[in-house]
Amino acid sequence: MDELLDRYDALIESEVRRYFSRAREEAARYHPFMGRVYDSLAEYVLRKGRRLATTSALLVYAGFKGGVDAPARALALALELYRHAILAHDDLVDRDEERRGGKAFHRLFEPQAFGEAVAVFAGNMLYAMALEVLEDLPKAEELRSLFAHAYREVNESQVLDARFEHVEPSVEEWYAMASRRAPSLFRLTLLAGAVLAGAGKEDREHLERAGTEIGYAFDIQDDIIGTFATREQYGREPGMDVLRGKKPLHIALALKLAANDEREELRRILASRGASRREVERVKEIVRGCGALNEAKRIAGQHAQNAKAEIGKTSLSREVKQVFASFIDYVAQSLEWYA
Repeated sequence: MDELLDRYDALIESEVRRYFSRAREEAARYHPFMGRVYDSLAEYVLRKGRRLATTSALLVYAGFKGGVDAPARALALALELYRHAILAHDDLVDRDEERRGGKAFHRLFEPQAFGEAVAVFAGNMLYAMALEVLEDLPKAEELRSLFAHAYREVNESQVLDARFEHVEPSVEEWYAMASRRAPSLFRLTLLAGAVLAGAGKEDREHLERAGTEIGYAFDIQDDIIGTFATREQYGREPGMDVLRGKKPLHIALALKLAANDEREELRRILASRGASRREVERVKEIVRGCGALNEAKRIAGQHAQNAKAEIGKTSLSREVKQVFASFIDYVAQSLEWYA
């Protein structure tokens, strides 16, 4: 799986470099500062990380078409631009300082208020660029519709996620929010690969369901990593969700499963929105001790199994189905060591 991801990473990065080389030149032509903005965007998008969502689109396309060609590479570029449009805004709203070993995009420009303004507009620019890349592809209209629908969904999820910093969501409410977060992204990537490859209606339906299940598994694992990983493992300061009073699934479960006194302690720490490191460690103890961590892992694993079952029902090539099974396990299980 690491070899596959490395291969697709290199392909995706090549497309991104080529695109921003042209975009930067055009922008600098009308104002030198815009050349700097596009340089910063290129650096932001090209930072090292596992491009799991975009890789899933390429896997689907290759599973129907037998390989990756120029249209598939263009789709991969559009998906990376789209994904980073979301990340630029997400980091800004969450006041994250770092992203994959570098500064969050809004921290690249000073003073602070200006950097935040640049991040808002740059995120919008990235989304517009993604749609522009789609214009010359087969099924461009259908692909643009998929992107627009997913973008609306992810912004809706961000509204609920922000609200959950101030209220206590049930597990069911967490699912309502999460259904439009990573599940929306993976529905987009799998369906976009299928649409571009000319897959039929039944295959698309199975892939849409698979994308939802992969997304849930990804979201649950990603949130657990954000709480339990070390800084060296995570690449940035862990526990920030606790400090902001966010309520990922393992927290929602702990608020349901913990004993009354621990539940009240957890509520108090989360409500403070400024927990100490000692209190963050206490939250981790409660989540582990009441069984919420193991339950969240179990749920993530079930979503992964559901995803593999849906992939198995498609007419993707046998080889790609096998690769997808490993890919899904990678998403749901490969980081078990961190906790």
